[in-house]
Amino acid sequence: MSNRAPGLVLLTDRWQARRPLAQVVAGAVAGGVRWVVLREKDLPRAERAALAVDLRAILTAVGGTLIVAGPDPLDGDAVHLPSAGPYPPPRLGLVGRSCHDGAELARLTTEDYAILSPVFPTRTKPGYGPPLHPAGLSMLIRQSPVPILALGGVETPEQVRACVAAGAAGVAVLGAVMRAEDPTRVAATLTAAVEAACRQAPAESPDVAWSRHDRPQPASRTPANRPGRPRAATVTTGAGR
Repeated sequence: MSNRAPGLVLLTDRWQARRPLAQVVAGAVAGGVRWVVLREKDLPRAERAALAVDLRAILTAVGGTLIVAGPDPLDGDAVHLPSAGPYPPPRLGLVGRSCHDGAELARLTTEDYAILSPVFPTRTKPGYGPPLHPAGLSMLIRQSPVPILALGGVETPEQVRACVAAGAAGVAVLGAVMRAEDPTRVAATLTAAVEAACRQAPAESPDVAWSRHDRPQPASRTPANRPGRPRAATVTTGAGR
């Protein structure tokens, strides 16, 4: 499993995909995506597990990581949890959680990262919000004890740059790639935008590995002690759990 921050993360939705999901993911990986979050929660476990095997093979070939939405890692070691639970998080190699406000960020404990959404109005979940916009994203990132990935309505390099400028360690996309006629081209364009934005702030680049040991422990997460940004350093994924 890759221990490095992902830059551009892809969330799957086969209902929006223009072609079979594995083909879309392979195209996105060819465009530079290295983290993929497998959703498809409506599938029976056996079908979803088989899909996870296929997507894992695509990502493993390039040193990428498949993260499974929900508490069941489907024979892997990485999950992305909803804001509703479970709490505490399971003890796995990589654990993320969806958050939408400061109260949900305050509940984070041993998670490796959080996805904040929606940043912009989104066609995937219209009316799901209100949108944070870059100013709201920046405010919440300052409260977060873990690195933040920005999600929701991100479709252009300008939006990517705004998210990174607000402090996001990376950007997550769904519809922009799932609905794309050419997933490789779109993924490459957005990945390049993330990398370019991070070169302007190298100390906070999402290409720098993350470490749980650089985060405040839950007991010390008072407003006075929270860092302005999650600090990036050498990673020891899986340690401390």
